[in-house]
Amino acid sequence: MIIRLGSHGEGIADTAAGDVYVPYTLPGEIVEVEPWPGHADRRRLNRIAVASPARTAPICPHFGACGGCALQHLAAAPYRDWKRGLVIAALARAGLDAPVGELIEAHGEGRRRAVFHARCGAGDVLAVGFTAMKGHRVVAIDRCPVLAPVLTGAIAAAWDIAEVLAPARKPLDIQVTASDAGLDVDVRGSGRLTVADTAALAGVAERRNLARLTRHGEIVAQRSLPILTIGRAQVVLPPGAFLQATSAGEAMLAQLVVGYCQDARAAADLFCGLGPFALRLAERARITALDSDADAIAALQRATAATPGLKPVVAQQRDLFRRPLAASELKGFDAVVFDPPRQGAEAQARELAASPAPTVVAVSCNPATFARDARILVEAGYRIVQVTPVDQFLFSAHVELVALFKK
Repeated sequence: MIIRLGSHGEGIADTAAGDVYVPYTLPGEIVEVEPWPGHADRRRLNRIAVASPARTAPICPHFGACGGCALQHLAAAPYRDWKRGLVIAALARAGLDAPVGELIEAHGEGRRRAVFHARCGAGDVLAVGFTAMKGHRVVAIDRCPVLAPVLTGAIAAAWDIAEVLAPARKPLDIQVTASDAGLDVDVRGSGRLTVADTAALAGVAERRNLARLTRHGEIVAQRSLPILTIGRAQVVLPPGAFLQATSAGEAMLAQLVVGYCQDARAAADLFCGLGPFALRLAERARITALDSDADAIAALQRATAATPGLKPVVAQQRDLFRRPLAASELKGFDAVVFDPPRQGAEAQARELAASPAPTVVAVSCNPATFARDARILVEAGYRIVQVTPVDQFLFSAHVELVALFKK
C-alpha cells in the first residue's frame, strides 16, 4: 500500500527493506509493481488494484511516459495541500517556525518557455520531446497542455529543426521562448553547421515565423528582435535567456517583492537576471542589480537606458557565489532582494546576515536550500515575517516561494 507522497511527487510504500518509491501512485492505493532496473528503491507501476478517491484523469495523453509532469493524476485540493506542504516540511527540517501562506496558483495561461530534447535512436528513429522520468530516453510528443498559447507552433518548429540536423546524429537541446515578437529559439549540441544546414534552418525560421533562431547563441536567422515587456521596459532577450516559467508567475513574484519593498528608497537586487524585479522596483527606488550572466546584465543595462521615468539603475556583472556582496557593501540599502538558482546562496546569506539591511526579501525555487539560507538569517537576528508559496510549475514537484525577513 502507498502511504504518502514524496517530495518529487512519487508514492511511497513502507517495506521491511525501507521506503520504496512508485511514481504515479497516491496515498491509500494498493498497487502492483515490477522492479525498476538500476533503482533498488524504486518500482514501476503495473496496475492499480485499489484507487484513491483523490485520483483524477490526467489532461495529457503523454502523462506517465513523459517525465515532464509528476502529478496530473492528483485532484486539485490535495495537490495544493501537498505542494504547500513541501515548503512547510523544508522549514521544519531546518528547525524554523514561520507563517506559510496559502499556495498561490500562478500557472496562468501556461509555460512560456520549454526545452525540447531531440535524439536519434535505434534505426535512426528521431524522437523530439521531453525525457522519461529518471532516464535519458526522449519521449516523442506532439502536444503539451501545460504550454501557453504563445508557444503554439513550438513543438512543430522543434521537430523541423531536429529533422534538419538529424543526419549529424548529435543530441540536441532546443530552447523555445515566447517573446512579444514571436518564438525565440536557441539550439544546443548540433556541432558545426554546414552551409546547407544553415540555409535549411533559416528556411525553418521563415516557414515557422520564428522571431529568431540561434545556435549556441550565434544568430542563424532573425526576422525581428525578440523583445519582452517587463514593467515599463522592453528587454531584448539574449539567446537562451532565463525567464520565470510563466508570465503569471513572474507577475505574482514581482507583485510580492515590490509590495515588501514599497518603502525602500534604495534597494539591491542580487541574482537579478534580466531584471524582472529590478525594473519594477526602479519605478520608485534607486537600484543596484548584480548577476554573473554578462548577457543578462547587458540586456538590463540597455533596457534601463531606453526606459524613461525610472530611478537610477546600476547593473553590474558579478559572481555572487565566489564574490558575494559583503556586509560592508550592503550598507545604505533599505531592502535587499535575492533570487538565486536552485543551489541557493549560502555565502551571500552569510553576508546578508551580518549586514544592517532592515528588509530582506528571498525568492526561491528550492524550499530546501531556501530553508538553509533562511536559518542563517534567523540565527543572525532576522525574523521571518511571511513565506508565500507560488505555483507556476503546475503538475510538477517544483514550487517557488517569496519570503519577507525583517531585522
